[in-house]
Amino acid sequence: MKQENETGSLFKRCVHHEEGETIPRYNGKYPHENGHTCNGSMKVNEKCPQENGHTCNASIKVSSNHEMAFDETFEETPIVAAILTYLSYGIMVVIGHIRDFLRSIGLEKEKTCTEPKLPGFVPLYQSWENFYTRNLYRRVRDCWNRPICSVPGATMDVLERTSKDHWWGCEITGKKHTVINLGSYNYLGFSDCKGPCAEAAAKTTHTYGIASCGSRQELGYLDIHKKLDTLVAEFLGVEAAITIPMGFATNSMNIPCLVGKGCLILSDELNHSSLILGARLSGASIKTFKHNSK
Repeated sequence: MKQENETGSLFKRCVHHEEGETIPRYNGKYPHENGHTCNGSMKVNEKCPQENGHTCNASIKVSSNHEMAFDETFEETPIVAAILTYLSYGIMVVIGHIRDFLRSIGLEKEKTCTEPKLPGFVPLYQSWENFYTRNLYRRVRDCWNRPICSVPGATMDVLERTSKDHWWGCEITGKKHTVINLGSYNYLGFSDCKGPCAEAAAKTTHTYGIASCGSRQELGYLDIHKKLDTLVAEFLGVEAAITIPMGFATNSMNIPCLVGKGCLILSDELNHSSLILGARLSGASIKTFKHNSK
């Protein structure tokens, strides 16, 4: 380490890299575009990829590579499992076509609601969608659409069902099972009937009503909204921020406000549908690129 005085209180330090490169540091901070380091990571002779302008830990990583090597690997499906899966699927499709034929000639009872063929109207469902739901999905549909009898919190009570006709219909047995809820958007615990989130929500409802989560253009900009915007801006280290109550609308409704006709959007081919919708609504030209492309 090397230290020298500059203008009395300003100290300049240099950290020596293994390859002989040095990075100046002023008052204990490494330089960046806005005068700060970002997330405690520095790139030698290159820009730091973050933009929050602050360090979040005491460790300083020095690297001359702009991008870290990223290799995404997946476990290959065993050939036996793949063959058995496709074979089972093919058998069910063949049996489904045979049973559809038997229903059409009246040898098997039709238990589904059929859509009347109206001239000039497009069918609500494609033939394959109906076929798949009727002959494949129906047999295992008890794995989905399970009726519950409690709030969908971290755990919930699921009603037990049984069927005597291969799930054309089902009956409730009266029993229930307490299970872990792994299929919910309940990230913060708002669906629970007790706890800090439920208590805060009840208190806020009495103070601000039930529409405080709506559009500020329709329902106004309350003091609690301003407080939240200010808190988010302070957390991110920016001048101002705007909060939106819906993640999908954040992208789909705000991208058209930022770009329009005459602009070019470079879009990842695996972008979320909200980003894709927002880009299309903007009217800008869209060019897609392969995911994780170098």
